[in-house]
Amino acid sequence: MPDPEQLDGPPKGLIIAAVGVALAAVIVLLTLAAIRQADPAPQPVPIAAAPAPGAGSPACTALLADLPEHLGDYSRAPAAEPAPVGAAAWQADPAADAVILRCGLERPVDFVVGAPLQVVDEVSWFEAKGDGATTWFAVDRGTYVALTLPHDSGPTPIQLISRAIAKAMPAQPLQPGPPR
Repeated sequence: MPDPEQLDGPPKGLIIAAVGVALAAVIVLLTLAAIRQADPAPQPVPIAAAPAPGAGSPACTALLADLPEHLGDYSRAPAAEPAPVGAAAWQADPAADAVILRCGLERPVDFVVGAPLQVVDEVSWFEAKGDGATTWFAVDRGTYVALTLPHDSGPTPIQLISRAIAKAMPAQPLQPGPPR
């Protein structure tokens, strides 16, 4: 004689397993939806205008075309209008300070004979400290490039930008201003 539990439909264990799988799938879908909503689209980053007579030069155009989409934790972000020519931005999140690149600037005033330099991946950088951020100037390419970094950005952004500069712009002799 057949077992009465087998005549009443699928075993209870199978039903419980099916409900468990369905519940897990719903939880996964809700979690993914929450994560997607938590990552808003990047907001335009305001970039202050600065005198940049070489911003439209072939050197800056080549550099801007070769810039990476990511600088470690920072992702490329649109620039707020009116966006300066020769500028780009990256953000780790919308509430954080952005990494800002400007190409074609004039020689930094404090870049004079004897100023200390830092070499990163074949690019010579001059540091100009500011409030809340540090701006580094690539000074050995014939076209000055500024990279403004938040204090907590770490070394990755300047390393990746150095590689892009070395690829897009040939090195040239330094031209510091006279000592003060």
